[in-house]
Amino acid sequence: MSVNDPLGDMLTRIRNGLMRGKSKVSSPASKLRKSVCDVLEAEGYIRGYTTVDFDNGKSEMEIELKYFEGTSVIREISRVSTPGRRVYSSVKSIPNVSNGLGINILSTPKGVMADHQAREQNVGGEILCSIF
Repeated sequence: MSVNDPLGDMLTRIRNGLMRGKSKVSSPASKLRKSVCDVLEAEGYIRGYTTVDFDNGKSEMEIELKYFEGTSVIREISRVSTPGRRVYSSVKSIPNVSNGLGINILSTPKGVMADHQAREQNVGGEILCSIF
C-alpha cells in the first residue's frame, strides 16, 4: 500500500499510540522520518528510536514514546505542511507554538531542525509539523 504523506502517516501513528497508551509504535523508515525523530528525541518528546532492517531490504523504525506521571509528554502533534499545501516561512516569520512552549520542526537548507535552532542559525524553510 502506498502512502501519499509518509511524514503525516508517522505523526498519526505516534498520535494514535499516545491515545492508546502504547510504549512503542512502528513506522517504515526514511531519511526524513529519522531526521524528525532525531529532533523529537533531542527536544525530549520521545525516549528514542531504533531502526530494524529486514531481509527484503526494507527497514522499520521502532519509536519509544515518552510519558510523565501517566500522561503523555506530547499533548498535541499535527502536520502543518502537506503534499497539497506546502507552508514556507522566513526566519523572521516562524510562528511560535503555544507562546513558545511547543516547537515547530522545519526542513531548512541546513537540515531538519527545531524552530529555535533555525532562528539561531538564521535560516527559514518548510514548516513540517508542530508539537506541544
